[in-house]
Amino acid sequence: MSGPMEQTPFFTRDGDRFAPTQFAKGPWGPASLHGRVVIGLLGAEIERRHSAPEFIPARLTVDMFKLPDLSPLEVKTRVVRDGYRIRVVEAELFSAGVSVALATSQLLRHTEPPPGSVWSPPNWNVPRPDDIPPPDDPRAGMNGMWATRPIVGAMGTHGDRRVWMKDIRDLAQGYPLTPFARVALAADFVSPFANAGDKGLGYINSDVTLYLHRTPVTDWIGFEVINHQATAGVAIGECFVYDEEGPIGSASTCALAQTRRNMPLPTPQR
Repeated sequence: MSGPMEQTPFFTRDGDRFAPTQFAKGPWGPASLHGRVVIGLLGAEIERRHSAPEFIPARLTVDMFKLPDLSPLEVKTRVVRDGYRIRVVEAELFSAGVSVALATSQLLRHTEPPPGSVWSPPNWNVPRPDDIPPPDDPRAGMNGMWATRPIVGAMGTHGDRRVWMKDIRDLAQGYPLTPFARVALAADFVSPFANAGDKGLGYINSDVTLYLHRTPVTDWIGFEVINHQATAGVAIGECFVYDEEGPIGSASTCALAQTRRNMPLPTPQR
């Protein structure tokens, strides 16, 4: 993908406020924000204000309790705990002065690993993104919101679902994506990828939790669906998360049935 549209960020900045551009719009209404930019902005601001080289943001949880419109946003943060090994930070997002989301992040200090060997799931064995042709259907990347390289399956299909995705825009004007901001921005993908069905996406997620044992070292982020369960309109979804060097963590979400509309899905490519 190329062209000047690729250079348009999700937000422009006006002092401490973030004004959404057209590319920050979400699928649930023509004048509402996408959950991914909410999560990405909160994660990026926590990192910018409170991170340090000796810490890794090992967990980011974002509760999204009100669908924000396209009003300029403000982020307020506070340090809950600032210990030697553990730092806990809260960040609250305000749209037109109204609280719409609350993030909590746990930052852990790097240290030496303990002796011994602990079992882990095997690394996935998949083609690299550069070896996979881009999909023909532009909806696979929300019409230019991100780039995808489908590996197996697709949103709404049964069986294995694996995909590479890459953000092609900066989060905000003069605010390039850091590795953590990149994976925080991508984390919302766990909800449609794990919770979509053969009739489209009928669940709107109310939160996302991202766990990381390291931040990505490549731009492409991989998702592998490992769970979806639902009862009485309440769903959970889970994915393993990768970069091109291997596993980096996991993402999980809970969601509510959205009966007003089902978001249509891209045509499966593979």
